[in-house]
Amino acid sequence: MKRFYKTVDVVPAGGGFGVTLDGKPIRSPAKADFTLPTRALAEAVAAEWDAQADEVVPSAMPLMQLAATAIDKVAPNRQVIIDTIAPYGGTDLLCYRAEAPAALAERQAAAWQPLLDWAMTAHDAPLAATTGIVHQAQPESSLKALHAAVAAQDDWRLT
Repeated sequence: MKRFYKTVDVVPAGGGFGVTLDGKPIRSPAKADFTLPTRALAEAVAAEWDAQADEVVPSAMPLMQLAATAIDKVAPNRQVIIDTIAPYGGTDLLCYRAEAPAALAERQAAAWQPLLDWAMTAHDAPLAATTGIVHQAQPESSLKALHAAVAAQDDWRLT
C-alpha cells in the first residue's frame, strides 16, 4: 500500500503509549486499540512507520508485527498460549544430555545446568537431567511451578 501519512508521533494512550499517523491513532490488524506498554517500544514502532518510503511494507516493521501479535493473538488467547507453552517444561532439551563425546557432555552441563539451577531456585521447580533420549518424567510439583511462572508473565513476554 502507498504511504498515506506525513507525520508519525508517540502519544500517551490507555495507560500506555500509542502511535499516531497524521494525528490518528494506529490500530492493530484486527482493529484493536494499539496501546503499547512502554514509551521506548512506542518510539521504536513509530520509527518503523517513519522509515517507510513510498510504499508501506509490513514485513519491514518487525516490532510492529510483534506488538500486533501480542495485542491480536496473545491477549485474547492468553490461557491457550500459557497451556501450550508450560508443558515444554516436561520435555525440555536442557534435561536431555549426551553421554559422549565427553567434551560435548561437559559443554552441555556447563551451559545448561545453570538454567536448571535457576528454575529450581527462582521457581522451586527442580528438573531431572538424564542422558540419551528416553523420556525422563519430571516432578508434577515442578511442572505446576513452571506453569505458574509462565502464567505470571504479561502478554508481551508471552509473545
